[in-house]
Amino acid sequence: MTPAARVQAAIELLDQIIASARAKGAPADRLIADYFRARRYAGAKDRRAVRELAYRAIRLCGPVPASGRAAMLALSETDPALAGCFDGSPHGPAPRGKGEKAAATGLAPKWLAAALRGSGLGTPEIAALLERAPLDVRVNALKADRGRIDLPEPGEALASAQGLRFAAGTPVEQWEAYAQGLIEVQDLGSQLIVEALPVARGDTIIDLCAGAGGKTLALAARLGNGASLIAADTDKRRLGNLAPRADRAGAAIAQIVLLDPGREIEALAPWAGKADHVLVDAPCSGSGTWRRNPEGRWRLDRAELARLTALQDHVLDLAVQLVRPGGSIAFVTCSLLDAEGAERIATFLARHPGWRSEAVPLPLGTPRGEGMRLDPLHHGTDGFFIAALRSP
Repeated sequence: MTPAARVQAAIELLDQIIASARAKGAPADRLIADYFRARRYAGAKDRRAVRELAYRAIRLCGPVPASGRAAMLALSETDPALAGCFDGSPHGPAPRGKGEKAAATGLAPKWLAAALRGSGLGTPEIAALLERAPLDVRVNALKADRGRIDLPEPGEALASAQGLRFAAGTPVEQWEAYAQGLIEVQDLGSQLIVEALPVARGDTIIDLCAGAGGKTLALAARLGNGASLIAADTDKRRLGNLAPRADRAGAAIAQIVLLDPGREIEALAPWAGKADHVLVDAPCSGSGTWRRNPEGRWRLDRAELARLTALQDHVLDLAVQLVRPGGSIAFVTCSLLDAEGAERIATFLARHPGWRSEAVPLPLGTPRGEGMRLDPLHHGTDGFFIAALRSP
């Protein structure tokens, strides 16, 4: 592909990504994979170049662009080489029209940037959310140890017990160690959160929003398969990935429970009032993961944030019904918005007299309200909020 053809391909991709963000459809990485699956003639260098152009434009544009072309025009204003590609050549974009406007740039839509600043983040902290993330892995302590594992590339040892960091794009999922379940891809922040949970061998632990089970597997490894782990979620597709992942990792999961939204307690009735610990890794805006999914800024609006915070309250109230007297709940969101962190805990404590917050023993982090916050700029992790709650 010529440079101009790559720009035009990025424009086509961005049109799909923008439309999907508005409709809250498939994420950018899936759309990109589908795009090239239908264009197998594109070589590896072309695919990388087009993908990089698309993500550069996404990171640059704060508000949702009117079109992929407007987004690429904005990027071309920062890169003279790209501006020269708007030349009308075969398979390339048409020349820029007189007065044709580029998309607005910025860190996020205005209302969202204001919400982030109101949550105690300055421009450097917000900008760090849009930088490219490194690739972190967790060495699976059920099968290996960070100090002795033999990998194709040496990784940087992290603050977590079994964490290693590699450059973005390192093909770890193609390594034999990954196929054998010796390593799992997991951000440093997630690893530290699991290590900080107040759990012990012999506990009954419910991962209430388990998804594909990243933290469930980390708990199994931390406790040497010595706890009764129940993984639950309403997302059948994501939860369906847990069993094969657990088999590969050698992780013992006592029960995998598919929940019916609004009727979750029916499926969880056997554990009502009996769990030692409930992990609420709640559905959220994902603002802390924009390094990997920068188009997430385009998906979020006020109505969606309100829906998510109501869901977070619902899941916390469900967790209360599952914990034994004296048991604990950990509330986690991959968000730096106070609406999905400190404010949720404040309202929880007001709704549930007798419950109290406890210190979270993280080696990294900044206090925020009744919890702790991790962020890319200060801690080299995705953005997280975590709070620990103790039942009367």
